[in-house]
Amino acid sequence: MSNYIEQGKTIGIIGGGQLGQMLAFDAKQNGMKVIVLDPDITCPTAQVCDEQIVAPYDDITAIEKLADNADVLTYEFENVDLNALEDVKHKVSVPQGTELLRITKNRLREKNFLEKNDLRVAPFAAISDMESLQNAIVQIGYPCVLKTCEGGYDGKAQLVLKTAVDLKQATELIVQGKCILEGWVSFEKECSVMVGRNLQGEITVFPVSENIHYNQILHESIIPARIDDKIQAEAQQMAEKIAENLNLCGILGVEFFVGNDGKLYVNELAPRPHNSGHYSIEACDFSQFAIHNRAICGWPLPKVNLLKPVVMVNVLGQHVLKTRKLIKQKPTWHFHDYGKAESRVDRKMGHITILTDDLNETLAEIKKTKIWE
Repeated sequence: MSNYIEQGKTIGIIGGGQLGQMLAFDAKQNGMKVIVLDPDITCPTAQVCDEQIVAPYDDITAIEKLADNADVLTYEFENVDLNALEDVKHKVSVPQGTELLRITKNRLREKNFLEKNDLRVAPFAAISDMESLQNAIVQIGYPCVLKTCEGGYDGKAQLVLKTAVDLKQATELIVQGKCILEGWVSFEKECSVMVGRNLQGEITVFPVSENIHYNQILHESIIPARIDDKIQAEAQQMAEKIAENLNLCGILGVEFFVGNDGKLYVNELAPRPHNSGHYSIEACDFSQFAIHNRAICGWPLPKVNLLKPVVMVNVLGQHVLKTRKLIKQKPTWHFHDYGKAESRVDRKMGHITILTDDLNETLAEIKKTKIWE
């Protein structure tokens, strides 16, 4: 295997949030060293890695230093400087390449890629000014969603347009840069699939996660998803097709809408571990973080098995104190805390994983706490 990275070598991670932290946990378990680049000396990954470079993500000198000290380079978010990655490819293995990031960090390029590969998406149009927005609405109709092409997460940098009255708010997004207008998909459920692939072409796909959002932030993931087996199989097949056509290396999150028409629509792609895949740490024989690290290190990929049905629930800033009190009451719950220095409303501070024999009973148990109301 040409890109094989053996135990004892160093994984460099751009970004030190909770995803980097969980990648580091797995890497250390497998005998790897970890160095992270992040401007925050208290970031979650800094607490568990071997070394940290404290610098902005776009600091070229810092990225070069990271490349000099690592054997393989990866990232935990999309907002990575593509040119900087290209510049250090001669120094360090960058198995994910830059094309994956180039496509997925831009919503318009991502939608064009999906459409070109015959994957069902909502109608969409490129928006550069108010005139192009109004013309697109004539074609797509209300309701629709205006999003910036780059940046934004958890519902940020987007606006739902229900009538012409909402257009006056659209200017704020358009002045930020190029945007995309997407048609509204009337959906029954939101789902996601994590898929992993290495450069040898081996693919492994995770179970379908059913996702419930509050205020556009993921609240719960339920696995297996409570949808028809045929739709689950189709979602996994679509995820594998996307991985192949992207020449994916690493883990990829594929978000879907299950439409009221019974059809699957691809919503967004995430070229990294995904919040809805956290359940896999306890509920699968290999986690999404393990599969990502194995893939970028050129290790063979196993078939992933779900060991038990599971519910994952997010802990945001407003939930921290109350969920800590639950520790004494819930001996079978797995409590994760990311170690972030500052707790804020709606900031992801941790998650709880609950393995179960009865999904509905567990969902009722979570609701009964009244913490997430």
